[in-house]
Amino acid sequence: MGEDHERAALSAETPPEAPRRTSMLLRLLEEQSPAAQVLRARPPIDRPVEEAVRFPFLAIVGQTEMKLALALALINPAIGGVLLMGARGTGKTTAVRGLLDLLPPVERSLCPYGCEPEAAYTLGFHTVCKDCARKLGQGEPITAPDRMRLIELPLNARLEDVIGGIDEQAAMEGRVRIRHGLLAQADQNVLYVDEVNLLDPEIVNAILDAAALGRYTVRRGPLAATYRARLILIASMNPEEGALRPQIHDRFGLRVVVRGLSDPQDRLEVYRRVRLFRSNPYALAAQWAHETAAAAEEIAEARRRLPRVMIPPELEQQAIGWIHRLGIESSRAEVALLEAARAYAAADGREVVTLEDLHAVAPMALRQRRSAFIMTFIAQQEKEDQEILAVLHDRHRRSNRRRKGG
Repeated sequence: MGEDHERAALSAETPPEAPRRTSMLLRLLEEQSPAAQVLRARPPIDRPVEEAVRFPFLAIVGQTEMKLALALALINPAIGGVLLMGARGTGKTTAVRGLLDLLPPVERSLCPYGCEPEAAYTLGFHTVCKDCARKLGQGEPITAPDRMRLIELPLNARLEDVIGGIDEQAAMEGRVRIRHGLLAQADQNVLYVDEVNLLDPEIVNAILDAAALGRYTVRRGPLAATYRARLILIASMNPEEGALRPQIHDRFGLRVVVRGLSDPQDRLEVYRRVRLFRSNPYALAAQWAHETAAAAEEIAEARRRLPRVMIPPELEQQAIGWIHRLGIESSRAEVALLEAARAYAAADGREVVTLEDLHAVAPMALRQRRSAFIMTFIAQQEKEDQEILAVLHDRHRRSNRRRKGG
């Protein structure tokens, strides 16, 4: 058992040689050094450096799997989020915060109640407020493009901070109402939970349930409010500080084991970029500005392409076969694997998933999904069922003998 067996099962069908990538996004994610040569044919992009400078996502040396997993999660939220597991100082938080410059645009409601046109057209105009129903009837928009945001969960967050609670300011004024929590703020955004293994279980359960359903309900006495929470969940943890409960572990679509760099030259390059960032963060940000803008556009384009990406039936069967041979019980494995493969194809500018796409994402989607306890439990249960059936069959035979003898 373990990762060696998983690799052996996945490599039973040797993948054909990977074709040369035509996608600028995938090529940028694999670059170890500034990728200006990738962009020679592209006109310069005028993108000013923002006031709050972050370490550029693409400037992270190596860690290709981590960068790929995060990019795929932005392209296809149906993957189910990303869990980054690794030692201190391996760039997990730096990578997540660097996503800010790559976040794609989304259509966000202009209504204080969060009304959206899909609800009115699908379920009826009674599902939106009167003002939005009037605007839709007159052909006016009730949503507008907005940049996706990164919402970080504070380490000292309480459950009420996460899901919302009684608005204390309104209560002082004689009014009772429920205020939004972080989950409502994370709707159509990225929610980052650092040190997820150290969080209160009640908070983790609330976040995971909301992420799975895309909504959640707050009840405070006679008051109740339901909020949308269509978020991309990214979490990180250091396994040295404690394990994650299996039921929580299973809820993440992609799992990345972030290791320290082994090549001395890569580690030296990390030092040089960190030194430059600390002495002049604007210089490093400007050095990667064109690549960052190009990657952001590629991610937005891949999101637009994703609904058209299809998986051939024979590849679906092959993916299910891998999961069966690995002995994975959770059905979330095939969802993560197939949706990640769709995102990978979209990132590579294609609308049909290939075997190479499945091989590229399978380790992230399938690792650490098997449970030795569950395997033993099921084996014991099957043995007990056989013993029960044997007793029933023996009793049935003896009963038949008595009837014949009588």
